[in-house]
Amino acid sequence: MRIDIITIFPEVILPVLQAGILRRAQARDILTVSVHNLRDFTTDRHQTVDDYPYGGGAGMILKPEPLFAAIRAIQPESTARVIYLTPQGAPFNQACAEALSLESHLILICGRYKGIDERVRIKLVTDEISIGDYVLSGGEIPALVLVDAIGRVLPHALGNYESAQEDSFSQGLLDCPHYTRPAEFEGLKVPDILVSGHHENITHWQREQSLKRTAERRPDLLKNVELSAEDVAYLSSLKNSDVTSHA
Repeated sequence: MRIDIITIFPEVILPVLQAGILRRAQARDILTVSVHNLRDFTTDRHQTVDDYPYGGGAGMILKPEPLFAAIRAIQPESTARVIYLTPQGAPFNQACAEALSLESHLILICGRYKGIDERVRIKLVTDEISIGDYVLSGGEIPALVLVDAIGRVLPHALGNYESAQEDSFSQGLLDCPHYTRPAEFEGLKVPDILVSGHHENITHWQREQSLKRTAERRPDLLKNVELSAEDVAYLSSLKNSDVTSHA
């Protein structure tokens, strides 16, 4: 998979690409990430990338000319998904990350200041994505969020592919609690079921814990999960026990 990132601050992005899973994925040729400085696509001696908005108002706007030049240089045949990171975009989630991981080429535009010239959106952008209902200084951190979330679900990016499949949201539920050695720490013991060696019971416990944690922390997720009759019965028992405890 190929990802190109357009930014005026490459130094924000490059160090993250050189560590952990993203570094390994690139070393294994599973993922290729290229970072492009938007200023390299300007034509004036000052390398101007922004200008005042028509109609007035505070803030500057990223100019269309360097963005058009950058995108056309990166993909002359217009086959890539061109994603603009913006608070106005569609919410990014695990399903979106997994869908985008099936693409062969993505171009990420990191906005700055008050945003980009609307003509870039109209002519070149195929998708607008937001990582949350808040405003950041630029699109570099959101771009890294996308690259990390997408990169880690690519086949063979992780040492154990099942690890990605068991993460929170991958099955629509939050992840279950996890423990490692020692078996007891500061008076808290690892649940007996996890050291029982009975894998079927452990899997059952993990499913119930995921359901419980999701019901407690993100009940909105449950409406999109395919629940078995056993899952429904367990969730009902949680509600009943909660009612009893408050009676």
